[in-house]
Amino acid sequence: MQTPKIALAAALAMGATPVRAEEAPKAEGGSDTTFTLGEIVVTANRMAGSTDNVLTSVDRLGGDVAQRANVNYAWELVGRLPGVLVTNFNQGATSGKFSFRGFNGEGEINAVKLLIDGIPSNSNDGNMPYIDQVFPLDIAGIEVVRGTSDPRYGLHTIAGSADIKTRIGSTYADARLAGGSFGTYEGQLSAGLETGKVSQNYLVAYRKSDGYRRHGDLDRLSLAGKWFFNPNEDVRIGAIARYYKSNAQEPGYLTFADSRSDPRMTNAYNASDGDKREIQQYSLHFDNSLTDMLDFTAKAYFNRFRDDRYVKFSAGAAQQRRVTNEDHWGVMGALHYHTSLAGMPLMAEVGGDTQWQDDVSLRYTAVNRVPTAQTRDQRFKLSVGGVYGQLILEPAPWLRITPAWRWDWVGGSFLNRLTGRPAPINDYGTISQPKLSVALNPLKGLTVYGNYGKSFQIGLASGAYLIPPRTINLDPSINEGWELGVKYALGEVFEGRVAAWEQTATGEIKRKLNDPLGDSENVGATRRHGFDLQLSGRPVTGLSLWGALTWQKAIITTPDPATPQYKGNEIDHVPHWLWSGGVDFTGLPKVRLSLWANGQSSYWLTSANSAANGGKFGNYTMINAEVAYTLNDQIELALSAKNLADTFYEYAWWDGAQTLHSPGDGLNVTGSVRVRF
Repeated sequence: MQTPKIALAAALAMGATPVRAEEAPKAEGGSDTTFTLGEIVVTANRMAGSTDNVLTSVDRLGGDVAQRANVNYAWELVGRLPGVLVTNFNQGATSGKFSFRGFNGEGEINAVKLLIDGIPSNSNDGNMPYIDQVFPLDIAGIEVVRGTSDPRYGLHTIAGSADIKTRIGSTYADARLAGGSFGTYEGQLSAGLETGKVSQNYLVAYRKSDGYRRHGDLDRLSLAGKWFFNPNEDVRIGAIARYYKSNAQEPGYLTFADSRSDPRMTNAYNASDGDKREIQQYSLHFDNSLTDMLDFTAKAYFNRFRDDRYVKFSAGAAQQRRVTNEDHWGVMGALHYHTSLAGMPLMAEVGGDTQWQDDVSLRYTAVNRVPTAQTRDQRFKLSVGGVYGQLILEPAPWLRITPAWRWDWVGGSFLNRLTGRPAPINDYGTISQPKLSVALNPLKGLTVYGNYGKSFQIGLASGAYLIPPRTINLDPSINEGWELGVKYALGEVFEGRVAAWEQTATGEIKRKLNDPLGDSENVGATRRHGFDLQLSGRPVTGLSLWGALTWQKAIITTPDPATPQYKGNEIDHVPHWLWSGGVDFTGLPKVRLSLWANGQSSYWLTSANSAANGGKFGNYTMINAEVAYTLNDQIELALSAKNLADTFYEYAWWDGAQTLHSPGDGLNVTGSVRVRF
């Protein structure tokens, strides 16, 4: 790991997302492994760092679907995509997250790399607080990449990545006012102004809600500005700034009996629980189409996260004050070249990224927000950098082969400020990750694809450092995965994809969520496998249907020596089945009708897989609906209902002595007016 200046120079020597309006060069074989919900608007040529160069299961949610959504937080939108597990804690700012490929959303192993406009947006522990700053009206699309074969990203890309793309460019004014159940009201304004070579885009958004459960008030404010300059058709220079602030109460977790008798209640001992959160994110973007065959992209960014939370998990536990202060900055880039060799299309890409973190983690015991003792005072620095190379070969019009390799390195230091004792980071060495993807196109519209790759997991927070009594450096946990899939598209009439996948890990570790030190513990070797099925169709004009089904299983194949009885057991909070589907009807003048549903099967609360340790919870099916009426070209009125059948659903966990429950929102209705110019 070199100095920031050297790393920045290296990043600027690599990479690009060109800005010309024509489509990016496509493989002659026409390989397509994507599944799309809604409309995707392509406004720029994409080559360097593009998902178009990745042959794995890719899902995209269109901006049209996202912008009309009524959600408390944007992570709920990702749950509209096939095979995505959403974990809804429903605890104020600690609201929830998404995951996939057999990983749960507990926060023990955060296996998804989150990006916002291509900028890394995970906290140190891999969680996704930066997603809070994104509001639906400003979303241009969401892209989810699954598996281990994508070489573009390293840290946190254990099972894949998700990139939320916001609206950049064009001239428009788009406002949405909404109000509904639980004292909820919201205002969003997304606007753009493009004049000549300069574009400006802005977001102002605010949401206030009393919450479904008592003591569940929240208010959220988000501001964003995006400025881009195109001196010519081949160059784009830009800057993005975001600021977010929220205050939220926490209703707490209920006993089983209370959750069934009064799911909207809160406990008296949670009366002072709540969270104050502030997020800032700033980034610089540079794209250049150097020639017709060579493209370059580079980004530099700074992320700041401040969180101050008071939480009491049960009557017998002490209230905790948890303070997190994190500053992350980094650079990333890629250089993409395409040509032909003896008549064979050939593409090559090299890229890399590096990130530095300066993090502080404080914890206290408290009584009604009055600290009584400090249990943690840690400052730790982490640096992670990686480089990759990738080839795209097309030896025949129906065959595409993509070998790639990525290498990552880790550095850092740790200081326990309560004791004054420092600790070095584990010597993880060079983390090597070979990858290979192959796609065949035997018939028009048909893609048969397979991929293989390795990704990695390291310890997070204090778990990344050699803190006594540990004296032996830990190896990174290596995830090795493969996928086989078939995608078929018949124009816009039908699209379907089925894929089988597996992912194994050596020496998997997970965070101890309530540990004073913030340490990790060994899970052992694991195996995750499953299949995904996605279908969509437009049988007649004005009617769209889609559906998805995922089966998955995550087991411990070689347990930690301390828990040999866990051999063959399932990992907690991973349901076997996930399903979703919906229908949109626009066959009537000025009217849009939408009906969609999603659900999951139950999961074990602990890896002990026994009733004595919590048993199983979590199964549900939820139905949602929306009707919209277009008054004219500028104004649309909408009425949406979530959890139409008022289904009881919940998040549940085991605290070592009892199950604790957080019921989800009941039936709620929202009315909105959207004005566009």
